Amino acid sequence: MIRVMLPAHLRTLADVSQEVQVQVEGPATLSAVLDALEAQHPTLRGTIRDHVTKERRPYIRFFACGQDLSHESPDAPLPPTVAAGADPLRVVGAMAGG
Repeated sequence: MIRVMLPAHLRTLADVSQEVQVQVEGPATLSAVLDALEAQHPTLRGTIRDHVTKERRPYIRFFACGQDLSHESPDAPLPPTVAAGADPLRVVGAMAGG
């Protein structure tokens, strides 16, 4: 099981606690995790990535093992500790303003 930590507004939308666990068949990639997350919690479709293009929304970031994965290929393998469930994948709503 892969652990996913969502920001407060997405936890409220999905009606979940702080952490969500998803099962991924095949390689553990960001794309596969998001597919599983959206299948398990359909209210999240379109909130993290675009419905059609599947591209990350502008103010959403992905972190794991102290690394920013936001600009990595969605088909790149996640770190082994994330794939094993030892470390969570963090979905973060970035702040903007000035």
